[in-house]
Formats: sequence, C-alpha cells, structure tokens
Amino acid sequence: MVEKAESLNTQAINFAANGEFKEAIACFKRALVVDKSNYLLWFNLGITYRDAGHLQSAKECLLKALELNETDKDTLDSLALVCLNLQEYDEAYQYCYFGIDYYPTEARLWNTCGVIFFNDYNYAKAAEAFERAVTINPYYYDALFNLRDTYEELGNKVGKAECISRMNQIKSHPGEY
Repeated sequence: MVEKAESLNTQAINFAANGEFKEAIACFKRALVVDKSNYLLWFNLGITYRDAGHLQSAKECLLKALELNETDKDTLDSLALVCLNLQEYDEAYQYCYFGIDYYPTEARLWNTCGVIFFNDYNYAKAAEAFERAVTINPYYYDALFNLRDTYEELGNKVGKAECISRMNQIKSHPGEY
C-alpha cells in the first residue's frame, strides 16, 4: 500500500492535537518522503516541532516552508514567533516586516510585531503595532490584551482603561464579533 502525503498529514495533525509529538513528527517525515515540495507539510512539521519545544528544528522546517512559498503569512508569522523565542530579534523583525509588506492589513502580523517590540523593551513601538492591529480588527482580543499591558508599561492609564473596557465588552458578548 502506497502512503499518501495528505492522509499522513491528517494523521500527524491528529497525533499533534493529542500531544503525541513523536508520532506526529514521524508521520510528517514519512509524508515528506512522498512529497518533499509540499510547503504545508514543512509548515506543519515546523509547528509540531515548535509545540514540542524543539525551536531550532521548528525554525529549520519553517524556513524550508518559506523557501517553497515565500509569501505565506502563517509561515512568516510563525517564523517571527519562533525567532522571538530563540531571542533572535533581528530575524523576528525581518519576518514580521516582510509579512507586513505583503499583507499590510493582517492584524495578526501587526500583533506579532508588537510582541517582538514589547519583548525588546521598545514599548512605544509595541504600542504602535498593537494599535495598528486593533485598528484593523477592533475585536482582536489578544491585541487588546497586549496593548493594555503596553499602555501599563508606558503609564497610559486612559488607554489601559479603554482596552479593559473593550476586552470586557468582547467577553460579555462572545460569538457576536
């Protein structure tokens, strides 16, 4: 019986969802034997390595996914976050900015950029990035949460209160946004 990359991918995703990372990685590797040029397999393997705590392996797989699909926003965002976790700030910024160049209205990329600035103690730039994310998507809870924390670092009590108000509004009306 010949294994199909799609079925191995599905099987691997199910393993990963159950925290069975070793099994998931083995499935993705078998799928890549069948189809080495499938960027989604490389992406999924990279995410699985990331979730398993193997950041360097995650980065290598995500770079391969990016090589195969240079403008995939999920790959760019994930690479930026992996680089952040590896404390490779310059690379993290690079992937965010590259993604923002292609997708200037992608709130998630702006949020990730803000997270990188925040972790690099550049709170003014972090606030700008989070504000952009919230301007694009006013109901983006994670960006509001991050903006609230950034405003707290900046001593912006009014901004922090507004974020809290909007977060409470989202929480009290789940599913409406």
